[in-house]
Amino acid sequence: MLRAALALTLSAAVVVGFGGNGIHYTKADDKKDVKKLEGKLTCTKCALSETDKCGHALIVKEGGKDVKYYLDDKGGAEKYHGKCCKADVDATVTGKVVEKDKKKHIEAPKVELK
Repeated sequence: MLRAALALTLSAAVVVGFGGNGIHYTKADDKKDVKKLEGKLTCTKCALSETDKCGHALIVKEGGKDVKYYLDDKGGAEKYHGKCCKADVDATVTGKVVEKDKKKHIEAPKVELK
């Protein structure tokens, strides 16, 4: 009986030890994918005529070309929307960059207007 209790205790310690390290490792990977981009924040409906509803895109100069990063946010409901709906605004956006449907997107964007 003592052997069974000891084996169970050691097994639980090993599982908890490895489980904690795996979670920490995943969070570290997420943080290294976060990028800080500077460019012009614009409305995807009013300025770009690409969508039916207001949304946001950050236009960044990369290698002499304009690259669009679409923000995965609340669109017209965002507090900064009124400032960039009719005119482009200089902004810094921080978030995780991913590719969806051959377009670059910024997930969970944090927007700072200049």
